[in-house]
Amino acid sequence: MGRSTGRRRRAGAEAGPGRGGDLAAALRRAAEALIVERGPQGFSLREVARRARVSEAAPYWHFANKEALLAAVAEAGFVALAAALEAVRGRIKEPGRRLRELGIAYVRFALAHPAHLRLMFGPEIADKAASPGLKAAAERAFGLLVAAIAEAQRAGRIRRGDAEEMAVAAWSLVHGLSALLIDRQLARRVTTARDAEILAGRLTRLLQTGLAPRPTKA
Repeated sequence: MGRSTGRRRRAGAEAGPGRGGDLAAALRRAAEALIVERGPQGFSLREVARRARVSEAAPYWHFANKEALLAAVAEAGFVALAAALEAVRGRIKEPGRRLRELGIAYVRFALAHPAHLRLMFGPEIADKAASPGLKAAAERAFGLLVAAIAEAQRAGRIRRGDAEEMAVAAWSLVHGLSALLIDRQLARRVTTARDAEILAGRLTRLLQTGLAPRPTKA
């Protein structure tokens, strides 16, 4: 019996009766807490196992390697981001205001989950497409923004054009602002979460002005 097989079987015993199917979730929660505390660079499967109170072999029952567990944490981040954006779409009906509120929701998420945001878009996961769940969750979040752009176009609030390209522009703006905020590059200007939301709203309005329908020539 190979070392990997034996390791998986021993971990399997820990994932059996008494632990239900919760071992993967417990490992992910421990990984999330570790990333929040130390950042992705301070992450190790050994420490995750210690925090989850399982053997060092246990993580390998559900995750092939460190990157696979990081991908699961990033996937959870994208799922949470998509849920926040979906809540805005369900609450705000006017397309122009909805687009602004989506930008604010993105910044709000970033401020509440800076470690997740860094992992979701950072280099620690070399090939995000290698994780189908992560890829689908990321596409879902971006798809909500594309849909909001298309809805604003149909309402005449944004000019016609490639909705996905415009969504990239909107995403770049709010993600860039989020990165500046969580790295405290705007600490002199933005001192509270409310300040950050107000700034996000203003910048999103500027973007909408740039994307507004062009006047029809007489």
